[in-house]
Order: sequence, then C-alpha cells, then structure tokens
Amino acid sequence: MHRLSRRSVFLVLRDGGARHRSAAAASFSCATPFPDSAVESDTKLRWYSSLTTGRSNTARSSTQLNLKPALFLGNRYESTAAASEASAPPVQKYEYQAEVSRLMDLIVNSLYSNKEVFLRELISNASDALDKLRFLSVTQPDLMKEAADLDIRIQTDKDNGIITITDTGIGMTQQELVDCLGTIAQSGTAKFLKALKDSKDAGGDNNLIGQFGVGFYSAFLVAERVAVSTKSPKSDKQYVWEGEANSSSYSIREETDPEKFIPRGTRLTLYLKRDEKGFAHPERIQKLVKNYSQFVSFPIYTWQEKGYTKEVEVDEDPAEAKNDEQGEKAEKKRKTKTVVEKYWDWELTNETQPIWLRNPKEVTTEEYNEFYKKTFNEYLEPLASSHFTTEGEVEFRSILYVPAVAPMGKEDIVNPKTKNIRLYVKRVFISDDFDGELFPRYLSFVKGVVDSNDLPLNVSREILQESRIVRIMRKRLVRKAFDMILGISMSDNRDDYDKFWENFGKHLKLGCIEDRDNHKRIAPLLRFFSSQSEQDMISLDEYVENMKPDQKDIYYVASDSVTSAKNTPFLERLIEKQLEVLYLVDPIDEVAIQNLKSYKEKNFVDISKEDLDLGDKNEEKEKVMKQEFGPTCDWIKNRLGDKVASVQISNRLSSSPCVLVSGKFGWSANMERLMKAQTTGDMSSLEFMRGRRVFEINPEHPIIKNLNAACKTSPDDTDALRAIDLLYDAALVSSGFTPDDPAQLGGKIYEMMGMALSGKWFTPEVQYQQPGGHPHIPETVEAEVVEPVEAGSQK
Repeated sequence: MHRLSRRSVFLVLRDGGARHRSAAAASFSCATPFPDSAVESDTKLRWYSSLTTGRSNTARSSTQLNLKPALFLGNRYESTAAASEASAPPVQKYEYQAEVSRLMDLIVNSLYSNKEVFLRELISNASDALDKLRFLSVTQPDLMKEAADLDIRIQTDKDNGIITITDTGIGMTQQELVDCLGTIAQSGTAKFLKALKDSKDAGGDNNLIGQFGVGFYSAFLVAERVAVSTKSPKSDKQYVWEGEANSSSYSIREETDPEKFIPRGTRLTLYLKRDEKGFAHPERIQKLVKNYSQFVSFPIYTWQEKGYTKEVEVDEDPAEAKNDEQGEKAEKKRKTKTVVEKYWDWELTNETQPIWLRNPKEVTTEEYNEFYKKTFNEYLEPLASSHFTTEGEVEFRSILYVPAVAPMGKEDIVNPKTKNIRLYVKRVFISDDFDGELFPRYLSFVKGVVDSNDLPLNVSREILQESRIVRIMRKRLVRKAFDMILGISMSDNRDDYDKFWENFGKHLKLGCIEDRDNHKRIAPLLRFFSSQSEQDMISLDEYVENMKPDQKDIYYVASDSVTSAKNTPFLERLIEKQLEVLYLVDPIDEVAIQNLKSYKEKNFVDISKEDLDLGDKNEEKEKVMKQEFGPTCDWIKNRLGDKVASVQISNRLSSSPCVLVSGKFGWSANMERLMKAQTTGDMSSLEFMRGRRVFEINPEHPIIKNLNAACKTSPDDTDALRAIDLLYDAALVSSGFTPDDPAQLGGKIYEMMGMALSGKWFTPEVQYQQPGGHPHIPETVEAEVVEPVEAGSQK
C-alpha cells in the first residue's frame, strides 16, 4: 500500500484547482484504460486519485502563499483579517483532502466491530440493485427483458476460499463503476433516492437500504481481493472491477470470456484471506443469511449439498450363491442396500416472511407462537404477545412477547445488555445487543422484534445512535409492554399472572427504583403478602379496597419471611384494630416501596419507624402517661446511653413490654441487615443510621410497671439496671436487629434460666439395701435454707 507523508498531501486552491486536476488526469490516463472523459469528469475522491502527482506544484503553491507545507486532514486555514476592513486581504479557502489508503484502512479495520456483517452489507447492496430495477421497470419495461427473475444467489468454494454473490438487479455501467466503487462513501442508492424525490413520478415508500456508500468495502474485512463483474441493461458490454485490500488503486476491464457473461446484474467474487476461509463453508453462509437477511424482500438462494436415498444391488458372494441354488426354476432374489446419493443444488434460505408486516387481524395466535419459538429458540409458548404499528413522528412495526419462564440463572436483571430485542431496519437485521436504548433494564425480559425505516444508525449500521427518535420509540415500546403485562393481570386465569410474577416480579420492583416516570404503570402490577392474606398475594388495588374508612395510609413491615413478619411486635395494635399490613419479604421490596412513596394518594408508612400514627390519639391519656412514666423514660435513656436516640411511650404495643424502632429517616432492621450483607457496605454510614434507634415501652406491661416503681424507689439498684440491659437486648432481637455481642446476651439468658430452673425437677435419692440385708442410711447433712430471689439478681 502506498502511504503518503503529511508533507505530500496537497491542497487544491479554488483558483488553481483546474491546473492540478488536469495534471492528475494527464498522469493517470497513461497508466489506466479509462477514457479521458471519465477521468476529467470525476472530481471526487477515488481510489485511483493521483495523490503522488503534483508534489512539486504543491510545494511551489504553498511557498507562494507563505503557508506551511504540512497541512493536516480536517484542518481549515484562513488568512487573518487586518485592522482595517478596507485594507483586509481576501480570505483564502481550501478544500479538505483525504489520504485514500488511510481512509480504506479505517473502513476495513475500524468501522465494523464484527467481520461477519460483510455478508449482510453485500446482500443489502444486492437487494438495493433489485429494488432499483423494480422501480425503473415500471416506466421502462425493456429493462426486464434479459432476465425476469429477481433473486440473489450465493455460492461458495470452501476448498479455495471463494464466495460468489450474484444478483439480477440493475447492474452498473463503466462510468457507474467508477462513480460508485471508485469513490469511497459515494452512494448510488442515495443518488437514486434523490432522483426519485426530485422526479414528479416518484412513488410512495421505498425500502432501499444502503445510503452511506461504504457497505461494499466491508468485503475487504474477509477478502484479500474482490472482483465485481456487472452488466447493466443500459450498456451492451459487461465490465469487471477488481481491487485488493492493501492497494490504493483498482482496475476496470471489459469482460471477454463468453463463459462468464451474465444477462443482467452483478456478480461479486470474494477471494478470502487465509485466516477467513471458514466463511466459505455453505453451512456458515446459510446461518449468516438466516440471522441477518432472513426477511429481505427478495429470495436468497444458497448453494447447498443435498442427498437422497436409493436402493442399489449388492454383488453376491459366490459361495453363498451356490448354497442358495435350488434348481433352475428357483426364483433368485437380488440383495440390495440403501445408500445416500450426494448432489449440489440451490436452496431457498430466507423462506420465512416477516410476520410483523402483515395485518394483525390476519395473523393467528398459533402463527405468533410459532414465530416466537423459531426466532428466540424457545420451547414454551409465551404468556402474551402484542403486535402493533406506530405512526406519526416515528414509524415502526413491532411484535413483543412476555416469556413463560425466566432465563436460567436470572442474570438479566443485573445485566443491561440482553439479546431479547432484535432490531431490523428495512427488514435487515442490525443488532440484538443494546445497552438500554430501546428497553430499560428492568424490562429486559420482554422479547420481540422492532422494524423501522428511519432509525439513526452509525455508518457501520451496528450501533443505534442516541436521538429524539430513539427516545420516542423507547417510550412507546415501554408503554406497549406495560399494556401487555396489564392484560395478563386482568385475565380470568389468575395462574397466568402468578406465573409471571414468580418469574419477573423482581424486574418490576426494580422498575420502581429506576423509572420514576412509569410509577403509575408499575404500581398496579405489584403483588405482596399481607396480614390478612398470608397465602395469596394481593395487589395494591385490593389493599386500598379493603382499607378502613378512616384509614389514611398504607402500612407495611419489612422482614426476611412471612413467618417473621407476622410475629413481629410492631403488628400488635394494628392487628387489634384490624388494619391490614403488607409483608415485604423480598430484599428489594423495601427500597421499591420507598421509591414509590404513595399509591392513589395513600402514603406508604413503615410500622417499624418512630412517630407511627394509627389515627386514635388520646391527648389526655398521653399527657397522663408522660407525667407518670416520663422520669422512667429518662432513667432508661441514661442507662442505655448512645445505644438509642430516645426512650418514648409506645402506642403500637399491647402484649410486649418494649420494642426498638428505627428513626424516621434511619434504616429499618431489615434494611440494616441487608446493608451489612453488602460486600462494599459503608460501616461509617451504618453507625450513623444505627444511632437513630428509638426505644419504646409499653406502660401497661407488668415489667415496665415494676421498672417504673424501681425508678421511683431504687434508681441505682443493680438488679434494676441489669433488667434494663436485658430488656434492651430482648427488644433488639424481637425487633429484628442483630445484637452487638451475642455471647453476652446468651450469658444473661443462661443465668436467668439457671435461677428459674434451680431445683424444679430435682429428685431426692432413694434408699437401697446393702449386701448384708441392712438398709443403707445416708449421712445426715444440715440443710441450708435458700431464700427466693428475683430474676436477674446476683444473690
């Protein structure tokens, strides 16, 4: 490959461009068979562009203008203006230049991330050629006289590493070869569309694909040499274009071999690189066609090896033939065997038509399910499907499915890049690897296809660019997905939604955290256990319907299981008042509800947090209780110190003596447990949130009454102080928190058990007979009288 230094890249001045063009044309005409007119008329960037000519002229021009000889690609140089406008020199403008070999190197090695897309690009170009012929044949029927069939045929030679792609499209003349293949980023499709647009006879919609002008050069991803033999109905001659991957030039010649003549169209022959000859296997070509170009509107045939079975006679062994002889009249039976005869023939590869282009009213449920199974390699039928067409600012067609089961391992909830949405542009597969452009992460379980004609793609047609069109499309796809899920929830068959919730409930809860804009769509789909429905999950709508007339909030408690939740002391008063409480037993539930905040103007309230309002406050009673137990609360707070933020009289307890609640803005016991389990948990924030715990006491419980008496009579009594410590530890465990020193708590419990069980099941010794017959009389021991003591005493 010929590479140029920066100093050799010249700029063509506006007033001197003709001189350089004529010099380049003159030098090139000596080495190529092109007519002078073709070279002179072509002023665009081409492979054969003679950048090596005119080096001295460039240097001379640069010297005369007092410019630096080394100019960079993409820079623009203008002379500076003088102080006075009247004396300002004219502004000199320059044209951008490109080093052809470097540009080709970028296209081949940097533009495409996956080499196998070369076949998609070449088939798309062939489809465009067929589309052009179909459009033009409406007004020019003579164009179709050479060959009536419109198809694409792909043949491979795996031994020599050759792929041949033939189409019966419009073909190209010699000048079109120069313009389209000799000029990088020159798109014949774009020219054709512009001509259609400018023409008064232009029809409606079209499905032409390639408009970037670089798709053809993707062939050099796998090929070291490419030959293009083409015959246009506008020309009597067939021409052959040849180019190599590491060359900045190409050649065009007239085809003279009659065996290689084609009636009309284009034949691309790819001579693969040594490391890429695996692409020449017929099975791999067939797989790529089915993946990328399955729904191209023209038939695609691939050259495949086939076989059929037949019976052939087997020669008999002479010894066996002699033994089997039974006379001249005996009928002889010939021995046969089944063999498979191999042969090669064309096979239609893209036989599946795009179901999304059909009218939804004409497609049956069985056809939707069959398309789903075949496209996504599923064996179970989907729970629901949605086929729709969107028109307006963005036009696209789509079919979405809700799977019956979650993927193995359920990794999609943490992996934003899923392969569940297959994006097509004009029926050509683009990609199924997205990072949340079309669907948010929490809806990654939804599968489907999306086909649009006006999606913004990058040049390689592999990456979906962020734009307003993509945002509108994403919003509509998400809305349709929610409508589909809502339809499952409203179905008469409740088992369908139970199955959906079991597999994908966590995804919707994640949506409460990540997608605030769709809270109103997500909330009706959520399901929870509750204090009045421990076996079957209920929706928030069902909860609101069961609320008491004077109930203002939706109550919930977070725990690790339904059993732990229904036995928590926080529920005591609410159960007495028959107030329903939601059980949040999934680790993500509490965060999801906190982000949801409210539902139908009812706020979510955690019953394990301080300042719980059950709507039955009695200010007179509270005033009396504070006067009676206020000193006791202060006494307990002084004993516990920084372990709690405050000690208060509880309005949520009925049978328990005390409970430890979280601060209004602190972590609940369940959240603290989850944060401790995190690998990267922040211990400093854990200590801060723990300091907001509030110790609530039940003034009607006997233990609290005894402590109230101890506070008034013996506030420094050791047993009373130890009782406070044990009471706190017991409340810590019953409220769902983890004790700081479990061994110390165990020691206190063992001590209490020892005192409570001392001598309760003790059995006195029984007298027994000595061997001589006299009973053994044990030695008399003076008994010690032990006075009973209270639990927790050191006596």
